[in-house]
Amino acid sequence: MRPRRSVLYMPGANERALEKAKTLPADALILDLEDAVAPDAKPSARDRVAAAAASGGYGDREVAIRVNAAGTPWHADDLRAAAQAGPAAVVVPKVDSAAAVHAVESALAGAPDHTAIWAMIETPAAVLRCAEIAAASERLTVLVLGTNDLAKELLVEQVPGRAPLLGPLSMCVLAARATGRAILDGVYNDVRDAPGFAAECLQGKQFGFDGKTLIHPAQIEPCNRVFAPSEEDVTFARRVIEAFEAARTEGRGVATVDGRMVENLHVDNARRVLALAEAVARLG
Repeated sequence: MRPRRSVLYMPGANERALEKAKTLPADALILDLEDAVAPDAKPSARDRVAAAAASGGYGDREVAIRVNAAGTPWHADDLRAAAQAGPAAVVVPKVDSAAAVHAVESALAGAPDHTAIWAMIETPAAVLRCAEIAAASERLTVLVLGTNDLAKELLVEQVPGRAPLLGPLSMCVLAARATGRAILDGVYNDVRDAPGFAAECLQGKQFGFDGKTLIHPAQIEPCNRVFAPSEEDVTFARRVIEAFEAARTEGRGVATVDGRMVENLHVDNARRVLALAEAVARLG
């Protein structure tokens, strides 16, 4: 299990930011060639990001490259550079069909086997085809919600609690779980609103997201805390497993912990909590 609690976008044109990212406690980094880079700076940013991703200077963090979308003048060159750099993943904006995934897969044919595809779900069509997109390739391992673009395309307001987006968010989580893919929640735009950010992290965890994409280093620590099992979670998980094993020894198929019935599905959840806690501990 690889934790992806906090996944931070870093502007590919900013050399200082790419260097600073080496010291940040994010689980993963997305070196961005798309929104964070002005058109005239994209070629130089591409070279800088490819060199950074290939450097091995980011420790155990997953390092991904976000390329420009299909149909832009930079997309093909971005994919070629990413394939040569061999990052952990290539993040592809505006993926709205299985055919789009297949096109990216073909373009990455020369990339190392470890270079995955992370598909951004940012349009109504993508939400409606999310399961098809997720299942299109074994190389596709993560879905990334682009909630800003999705809200724009849906003509809905972005409000506290995200009521207008809850349907699409649930549909995408459902598609990820049905196909065995990881899924990341979208960004929170107001970096000054710590309570609002924490609330949205908790909402994302409750909805089943594996983690959240971030736009500022100040968001890393609270995001890591919310998406990691707490000490109480770990203690309870161990008690669930112990109680169930004791019940099985006695020939019973269920157990009780704090008045709650425990059966196989609860044991599976408990083991997942412990595996995530161990993976987080390995990251330090």
